[in-house]
Amino acid sequence: MIRRLILSYVALVAVALAAFTVPVAFTLTAQLRGDTEESVRREATTMALLLGDGDAPARQALARMAGAYADETPGRVEVVAADGRSAVEPLPLPAHPDDPAFGAALKQGRTTVDWGSRLVWGPELVVTVPAFARREASAGDTLGRAEREDGRREEGGAEGGAEGGAEDEAAGEPAPAERIVGAVRVRYATADLSDRLWRIWGFRAILAVGVLAVAAGLGAIVARLLTKPLRQLNDMASRFGDGDLTARSPVTGPQETQTLARTLNQGAERLDTLVASQRIFVADASHQLRTPLTALRLSLDNIADGVDDEFVREDVDQATAEVVRMSRLVSGLLVLARAEAKVSAPEPLALRELVEERLKVWRPAADERGVTIVLTGDADDLPRVLAGPGNLDQVLDNVLSNALEVSPDRGTITVRVETTGPEEAVLEVLDQGPGMSTAEQARAFDRFWRGQGLTGRSGSGLGLAIVKQLVTDDGGGVALRDAPGGGLCVRIALRTVAEGPRWISPRPGAPRSGG
Repeated sequence: MIRRLILSYVALVAVALAAFTVPVAFTLTAQLRGDTEESVRREATTMALLLGDGDAPARQALARMAGAYADETPGRVEVVAADGRSAVEPLPLPAHPDDPAFGAALKQGRTTVDWGSRLVWGPELVVTVPAFARREASAGDTLGRAEREDGRREEGGAEGGAEGGAEDEAAGEPAPAERIVGAVRVRYATADLSDRLWRIWGFRAILAVGVLAVAAGLGAIVARLLTKPLRQLNDMASRFGDGDLTARSPVTGPQETQTLARTLNQGAERLDTLVASQRIFVADASHQLRTPLTALRLSLDNIADGVDDEFVREDVDQATAEVVRMSRLVSGLLVLARAEAKVSAPEPLALRELVEERLKVWRPAADERGVTIVLTGDADDLPRVLAGPGNLDQVLDNVLSNALEVSPDRGTITVRVETTGPEEAVLEVLDQGPGMSTAEQARAFDRFWRGQGLTGRSGSGLGLAIVKQLVTDDGGGVALRDAPGGGLCVRIALRTVAEGPRWISPRPGAPRSGG
């Protein structure tokens, strides 16, 4: 959306620039062309008047004027006598005295202008003017005739030679008293005009690019200001989707976004209240159910001790097993309720020390089954990881419990700890059980889902769900995959903290490591 707003803003500015700059540039180009043509025509007309005088001083003045014009301007002067084949002393004969422009001037008395191109102009501007004898037509008549030609040209809208051809500037045959004694041609190089033209258009092009760049910058600022409320709403939605029900959006921006932010905040507040009430209910219910379930299990144990009938003892054992499963279920619900409430912040813990401590607790149970628990991985200098108090203990207990339950007798459970980067440590638990299919791995973290293996028959369906919730709350991740050689691998990724003094926070009931 920001990109579209910037492009729209830049396009609007570009249209405004084009509507203003292009006509001005065309007008300046036309003015430059007109001024140059008028100047060259006046110079050629003045030289034609000198040629028309016919005396030696006038022709010497013409020669001096032609030389000065060639020295001071990018043009040169060519003069031919009335017969079109003779030179006018002391000027030399042109290279091509018989071209159509000279012919039109000598035979028809027409002034021609040739820009040399149908576009703006060619390499040179050529103006050819006839010279009339002063003895039969006064200088004022000759100059007046040229001015009348200019007047007819302006009124008729003819641009002499503007389209690249040699167009007539004065139509009709000369008057009987006007005897043509020669013709004067001025060839004016247009290189300087082209440079000025490039400056006219180049300056405006650079100015337009600069204005568009400024417009793009301002457009980006304006677009970000306009879309800031929407980005805030998107951030709130992302946090809300990640499970942070406390996320709220600032009520800023236009009236429409303010109304939307208020509506979303009210809905989030309502949902947060409902979910909090549900968590409180689950926690309270789980806590209240633990005591009667414990009492019921003790009663069943007492009944089993006092009954000799095998059928009754079998029924009592089944009831006891269900009570145990229900106790696990209630404990799991209580752990989930506390984890979702996020009552504690992660703190730095020494990963390897914590793993070794939990393995000491689980090795006696593994020895009863003949199962070996092996710890491998990096050395003892693993960085500390971030985990909430008791979270990692609960995670290891659930994963090791599942691994021990599915492991065959005299099997091996491998626990691997290693670092995979400057900000991540990995804990893997591999068993040699039946493993899980791809479909089962995809559903293994769902609450109350139990697979078809050994844990599916006796588990509560909350173990891996609890693991995922606790690890996710600490900013880590958990995944399942097939273990090499068969079985299941539970991979837990944990965040690490910067290197510092090696210490571990004392946890309630946990023995201190070291001396």
